[in-house]
Amino acid sequence: MSKTLVLTHEACLGHVTPEGHPEQVARLDHILHAFRAADIATKTAPEGDVEDVLLVHPQSHVEALEAALPHKSFHQIDGDTWMSPGSLTAAWRGVGAAREAVDRVMTGDAQNAFCAIRPPGHHAEQTTPMGFCLFGNAAIAAKHALERHGLSRVAIVDFDVHHGNGTQALLWDEPRALVVTSQQMPLWPGTGEASEAGAHGNVLNVPLPPGSDGAVMRAAYKAQVFPRLKAFVPEFIVISAGFDAHSDDPLAQLNWVEEDFVWLTRELCALANEMCAGRVVSLLEGGYDLAALARSVTAHVQALQEAAE
Repeated sequence: MSKTLVLTHEACLGHVTPEGHPEQVARLDHILHAFRAADIATKTAPEGDVEDVLLVHPQSHVEALEAALPHKSFHQIDGDTWMSPGSLTAAWRGVGAAREAVDRVMTGDAQNAFCAIRPPGHHAEQTTPMGFCLFGNAAIAAKHALERHGLSRVAIVDFDVHHGNGTQALLWDEPRALVVTSQQMPLWPGTGEASEAGAHGNVLNVPLPPGSDGAVMRAAYKAQVFPRLKAFVPEFIVISAGFDAHSDDPLAQLNWVEEDFVWLTRELCALANEMCAGRVVSLLEGGYDLAALARSVTAHVQALQEAAE
């Protein structure tokens, strides 16, 4: 039996976006099909609750989303972010997956975990859903580990091609959380300069130039990210796993390939094995070329499984 827990829920297929929108139902469909082909078993994610979300968002944020939920068709929150009648049900399962993954890894039921969920989360700020995201899943996972499992230091590593502005904002004033995010710059949302360091020096931004490849990423992680993680000595690592840095992705201009995601996953798991008993929870963020996404996520999960053996 695999020591890697993979959580998902069919409700995450019920978050429907308008035709042509990159964050589409087919993303998760392709991932789950690839999982079945690779014999990767999944478990059902539980539903999250308001108390989970209140770890990082105010009650007003929940109420605003509930008020915006359409009874039919779509509701556009901003230029990029839409809701359909099933969107909040999907989002609650994403929150529940994040919480359950942390719980199962902390209790030793699993060595590490991956949450195949949508909508993604790393752009959602305190009261602002944006960038396809409603709730800050990675920040919720980190705060759950800190507040409910009594940890002192949790690291979040976000390798999505877009800056994790939401995670950064939600944990900006949290000295127990180290937020590390690499991203293409310049690129939407326009944040993520190296000078953005957090209220307690607890944020590390690693801008990567358009057109750069996996070799540039590997050098940056070796020079900046891994030494920072080792100095922080986290007791738990949360990964915001976006796969839109892939060379085939239509929304950005980095040139990573599947092996780059595998290398980074293995390196993070090796650090986790060294510092925090291998405790890693990874959550799906971006990735918009369907074939590249399915291949990359499958390779990422297989690397998690290898690390857990």
